[in-house]
Amino acid sequence: MINRAHDQSPTSTPHVRQLDILVVGAGFAGMYMIYRARELGLRVLAVDRAGDVGGTWYWNRYPGARCDVTSLDYSYSFSEELQQEWRWSEKYATQPEILAYARHVADRFSLREMIEFNTSVTKAHYDEQAARWDITTDGKDRLVAQFLVLATGCLSAANIPEITGISTFGGRVLHTASWPHENVDVSDRRVGVIGTGSSGVQSIPILAEHASHMYVFQRTANYSLPAHNHPFDQNAVEEWKRNYRGYREIAKYSRNGIPMKRPEKSTFDVSDSERTATFEEAYDSGQFARLENTYNDIMTSKAANDLVSDFVRSNIMKKVSDPSVGRKLLPRMPFATKRVCLDTGYFETFNRGNVTLVDVKENPIREITYEGVVAGSNTYEIDDLVFATGFDAMTGAVLRMDIRGRGGQTLTEAWSGGPRTYLGLTTTGFPNCFFITGPGSPSVLSNMMVSIEQHVDWIADLVTFMESRQFASVDAHGKDQEAWVGHVASVARETLYPEADSWYLGANIPGKTRVFMPYVGGVGSYRRRCDEVVRQGYCGFVFDDELYSEPSDPDRIYGEADPANSDGEVQTRDGGEGMRSNG
Repeated sequence: MINRAHDQSPTSTPHVRQLDILVVGAGFAGMYMIYRARELGLRVLAVDRAGDVGGTWYWNRYPGARCDVTSLDYSYSFSEELQQEWRWSEKYATQPEILAYARHVADRFSLREMIEFNTSVTKAHYDEQAARWDITTDGKDRLVAQFLVLATGCLSAANIPEITGISTFGGRVLHTASWPHENVDVSDRRVGVIGTGSSGVQSIPILAEHASHMYVFQRTANYSLPAHNHPFDQNAVEEWKRNYRGYREIAKYSRNGIPMKRPEKSTFDVSDSERTATFEEAYDSGQFARLENTYNDIMTSKAANDLVSDFVRSNIMKKVSDPSVGRKLLPRMPFATKRVCLDTGYFETFNRGNVTLVDVKENPIREITYEGVVAGSNTYEIDDLVFATGFDAMTGAVLRMDIRGRGGQTLTEAWSGGPRTYLGLTTTGFPNCFFITGPGSPSVLSNMMVSIEQHVDWIADLVTFMESRQFASVDAHGKDQEAWVGHVASVARETLYPEADSWYLGANIPGKTRVFMPYVGGVGSYRRRCDEVVRQGYCGFVFDDELYSEPSDPDRIYGEADPANSDGEVQTRDGGEGMRSNG
């Protein structure tokens, strides 16, 4: 049973602090979890290794860092006053503006008093007898909490590739995921950038404007669309805000947390000229999700995907003056099977005389020396080496902690064959431990703010349910977890997503088991499934170790999602609607 405190601060003894909930992370997920826990009167504390709130937006300060979801969508919806009072300045907010928003939220709702910064959890071990988590931080503090909520972020554990000689490099070494807080001046310096994912695509054009020369080391060419970013017309913003409530409700049951018209036609239902016009309109919108959602078979039919892929490639070639360079910049995987980037002048950057593209598939990086990078038979002398190599996504930050559940089993052991969760929220054998936007949920395939709020609200409701019945612990039934893992994999296999070596699969991390981690069935259909679990009395969960004689009936929960068409209604393969009554 939860022990509420009369005040909202954690109680302590000389050796240990007793909590109801410990939250790991003070980004947007962690802050909202603190807010909801305090609403429930719980003793809550969050810890974060950063020096302030903001999560990934605290660390990712590289030049050009922006969100690729429009700012009016990438914001909280839980407070009408907050969403009405905050003023975004442009379509895609920059890192400083997003960080300012996070700080405003922390101050407006007095959240900082429940956060300890510059603090990391080193271990969290579950005490089965006490039904509590015993947690130690790098400051040697000991915390005991009934619930452990991991709001560590899907893109927070930086990936630094193992390249021979990194430690011998004589210049500055930078990583886009942990960029210095002070200004980094690259004027008149030779800059090498390794990686051409989102952070590379955003930073390369800006760095190239100042560097004496830039070498871009590309392993995999990626799709990128023009962002067409612009300052907001505040009159249009006011009109948007007048309709915010209804717009947000639609977002909750959309495919990816951003409302847009559901495609009803197949790519082959229209003429070539109509299809091209539709592609061009979506391409010019500056939203990659628009192009992915032009037709209902883009992500399930290779033939359909080939058409939109060729369309994007042709636009890339138009932007690059040297055809031999342009061809190297053409992505070869199906469109949108890796995260599509948004850019401002990325491909045009390769028309500059001070920019050299190095294809490391043709000429692999052999080593890094004191002078620079050796790729193939060439040595590229550089002064600043920038790693834009992304993250150990979705699992990296969690598995870097020593988390042990029942019988001392580590989470690393439990996930040795890839992450296994029930609903992306929890893992069997780790009672009272929750992931926010974890593997097995829509997570990185969605507008993260929508998914964060859904997960936090769901966890808060479960905690309230447990208190009302005086339950001390909750765990996932193993068979229900396996059914969910199978469902997530099955839905992914019906799409083209697994065809790309993406970080969705963990393919960017050597030795990481390749499992497609996010749920592709859609934000709306996922929400309905979670709601149905609640409606059936939290089926699939075990309270206070009272094992079910039988697991729940997966067919009643999962249905057969159609990932190509999911916009909140789960479509069965025979064309009927599954689980229509789920909210």
